[in-house]
Amino acid sequence: MAEEFENKAKEAFFDDDFSVAVDLYSLAIDLDPNNPNLFADRAQSYIKLNSFTEAVSDANKAILLNPTLAKAYLRKGTACFNLEEYHTAKVALEKGASFAPNDSRFTNLIQQCQRYIDAEESDSLAGNLPPNGTKTSVPPVAADIHMCDKSDGTSKEAQRDVPASQTNEAVPNRPKYRHEYYQKPDEVVVTIFAKGIPAENVAVEFGEQILSVTINVPGQDAYQYQPRLFGKIIPAKCKVVVLSTKIEIRLAKAEAINWTSLEYCKDVVPQKINVPAIQSERPAYPSSKSRTKDWDKLEAEVKKEEKEEKLDGDAALNKLFRDIYQSADEDMRRAMSKSFQESNGTVLSTDWKEVGSKKVEGSPPEGMEVKKWEY
Repeated sequence: MAEEFENKAKEAFFDDDFSVAVDLYSLAIDLDPNNPNLFADRAQSYIKLNSFTEAVSDANKAILLNPTLAKAYLRKGTACFNLEEYHTAKVALEKGASFAPNDSRFTNLIQQCQRYIDAEESDSLAGNLPPNGTKTSVPPVAADIHMCDKSDGTSKEAQRDVPASQTNEAVPNRPKYRHEYYQKPDEVVVTIFAKGIPAENVAVEFGEQILSVTINVPGQDAYQYQPRLFGKIIPAKCKVVVLSTKIEIRLAKAEAINWTSLEYCKDVVPQKINVPAIQSERPAYPSSKSRTKDWDKLEAEVKKEEKEEKLDGDAALNKLFRDIYQSADEDMRRAMSKSFQESNGTVLSTDWKEVGSKKVEGSPPEGMEVKKWEY
């Protein structure tokens, strides 16, 4: 049955009914979900519909099922190229070329990727234009010449991947989850509010400017969220945390620009974020008056005045004792406390060896005597 849907899908593809081909491939996949060729061929139909993020997702599934399937890498490279993810496209194409060394399609696309990678690096480093002398805002669509078997399995026809007009597709009934995002100078945090989803049911993939989220829900169609992001990210530094009430995705920005939206918008010019330098100096505290005061300076002046203050009598004596106690080591402090308490305040010793092993008797000034108070 799956093969019947597959043959009909190929016929629809050759008749340029790409949305019908997608639906038929989907029916075939439901019956044969472990067939990598079905995912790779549906990815090709998505490319014809300009649904490049869906094409990348299908190509990844085909590669997962068969890591040596050359056409899956070709589909992924073609879709990523059209999404201007030239580094990701080149890696996929080079991998696919290793399984099909005589296929010139890989060589041509790899060369196109390299030209745009060189142009991007030249623009970012020196502000130069691409090699043709003009700034190219939209790259030419990658040409993916492919051969598809007709339903009888005997005839083949070459097709070229050029953009087709977008057609309306039947949208399957899938669970939907609310999502939102906020950003920092160096990252964007995306939150998908999906409760009670086990971590093993969540698959998240990152590209240079692609986020692909798949949530498998038992008894329902898988939820997929695959936006083309506003700016480029660093996939190796991105993180995913699956919590009981939500899925938190941290996207590491490739450059410090302000994302005016989560998804790509070609009409918006990115604005760089000015990150203030970290100051080592302590900030001056604000004053309630019209002019500010240097509170650090005032604090230093008060401490200086307290130190230089001249005291008389008991106040001067107490200050002397406090100064000695603050600058003393642990044994000196123990000796001072013990001698002062046991002598009823008449003896103050700093020698712990002298007073530590015996009780300190009171020693009143001349002409006075010590009395014990009874309570």
